[in-house]
Amino acid sequence: MKKNLSHLFFSLIAFAVAYGLAWLTVIDLVMNAVFLSFLIQWILFVPAYYFQTEKFYDLAGSMTYLTVIIYTSYASYLMTGFNLGSIILGFIVIIWALRLGIFLFTRIHSTGEDKRFQSIKRSPTQFFMTWTLQGMWVAICSACALTAIANGVVLNGVFLMGFLVFLLGFLMEIIADHQKSSFRKNPANQGHFIKTGLWAYSKHPNYLGEITLWVGIAICSLSSLSGLQLITLISPVFTYFLLVYISGIPLLKARGKEKWGHLSQYQEYVDRTPTLFFNPLKRFDK
Repeated sequence: MKKNLSHLFFSLIAFAVAYGLAWLTVIDLVMNAVFLSFLIQWILFVPAYYFQTEKFYDLAGSMTYLTVIIYTSYASYLMTGFNLGSIILGFIVIIWALRLGIFLFTRIHSTGEDKRFQSIKRSPTQFFMTWTLQGMWVAICSACALTAIANGVVLNGVFLMGFLVFLLGFLMEIIADHQKSSFRKNPANQGHFIKTGLWAYSKHPNYLGEITLWVGIAICSLSSLSGLQLITLISPVFTYFLLVYISGIPLLKARGKEKWGHLSQYQEYVDRTPTLFFNPLKRFDK
């Protein structure tokens, strides 16, 4: 009973934090978009729990990004007219979300399941909390872009710099995911861990790419924000915290230790390779 109540409490906190951030922008469009991001998760939780499946969880997150960006862009267009910067900013978020969603959806259908959900989906309150946290992820990460689009994006040198940073992170994420997928598809690599390509410079180059691209999106949004709206620039900080301390690296670290911890080469790889940020001097080349 206590666990169930704690799951519902954390779900409420997640919604309150994300909606509170949107409220600080003083823009109805942004508040509506954030509420929509949660509403979509809560609706999709019902069939997911009924059928005891997580197979469309990641795809749902990506589609929610598309929905809130398109909603905000269209509503902003109706109120203020055409804005090229808003189109570009919305487009890069949509392209990222589509690519990631399709990649994760394809991966889970090839592997059969996401092991993170084996016990989670059996508990209705914990599974509901997980879907709610995805709404929080969408809302907070996209907050700066949603606010900038609602205001009308300013195209200037700062925007161009942010766009280039986004491209760097986006390419890094694509290359890292492709390298790992190709590694896994090779039967000769079954039971082995990847330590080549970008993975020789970082244990999590795909996460580094995602953090970098959200830094780029925040920079693109910067010139279009004012006052308390600047708080929405927390997006890349939130992404970093989420991936490094909660849902990303800690889970993979534990799984890797369980699977390969007895191997001396794996221990050497862990010791010599940076966790996230590249360091050419520490390249693992064995």
